[in-house]
Amino acid sequence: MNKKLQGILIIDDDSRNIFALSAVLKARGYTCYSAAGMQEGFNVLAQNDSIKIILMDMMMPEMDGYEAIPRLRANADYAHLPIIAVTAQAMAGDREKCLAAGADDYLSKPVNIEHLEHLLNKYLDARP
Repeated sequence: MNKKLQGILIIDDDSRNIFALSAVLKARGYTCYSAAGMQEGFNVLAQNDSIKIILMDMMMPEMDGYEAIPRLRANADYAHLPIIAVTAQAMAGDREKCLAAGADDYLSKPVNIEHLEHLLNKYLDARP
């Protein structure tokens, strides 16, 4: 299957971030889904089995990524999905904290699109 036809779920409470990432990724041929928070993210996941990777904002008001990622990992339907943590904090130790929460990888904002695409290729290529 063409990896670019596989869906990417962007979970972020800032619609500007969702818009910017979706626009760039769609222009590169990816299918994008979005959610403004984790509860909406669970709903989007339940309705779209084409989602193969998640970009997770770590700093959301209702349920941040540090709480959301373990919940995803505890759900057998979603435990296998690669999760790339995205944070604006970019402070020392953030990467390790994100990985400890269960993220597969980490990106800081502003997102370097070439690095993001490298990570997408890495995780989509690794899928059976």
